[in-house]
Amino acid sequence: MKRIHPNRLTQMALLAAIALGVWYLESLLPPFTAVPGVKPGLANCLTLYALYTLGRKEAAGVLTVRVLLAAVLAGGMGSFLYSAAGGLLCLLVMLCVKLPPQQMWVTSVFGAIAHNAGQLTVAALLMRTAVVFVYLPHLLIAAILAGTLTGLTAQFAYFRLHKHTKEG
Repeated sequence: MKRIHPNRLTQMALLAAIALGVWYLESLLPPFTAVPGVKPGLANCLTLYALYTLGRKEAAGVLTVRVLLAAVLAGGMGSFLYSAAGGLLCLLVMLCVKLPPQQMWVTSVFGAIAHNAGQLTVAALLMRTAVVFVYLPHLLIAAILAGTLTGLTAQFAYFRLHKHTKEG
């Protein structure tokens, strides 16, 4: 097994911790719409940032730690299934469509759409009905808006931090 350099591991741990904190703060927000579960998904900024700065395995590690710890804190297998399915599908799609850093927000939009598709699929399987896909048009709009927000946030952080690390 290949060892991870301590600096890289520290960066991953820091990103996962920040992502967990963002997830927690976001869980305190009131609902944005009447459609259940619509949130900005700001914790994904850190997975996206990790993908562009550290790589695919490290981004998967940040995502996995966040999802597992969030499930422990939320105390439910249901939330774990939704988060894991959405997060995994999001990451896989972002890996497939990863664009240059100047278009990170577009990668994020595709990831957000995949995240919602993953969560809807889990809901359909758990409830044993496809009727949950009636939410799909609303969730697509929410995914485009949230994906743009999280993508632009991660993109801004990427260029600001990249500039400082080059100067410093």
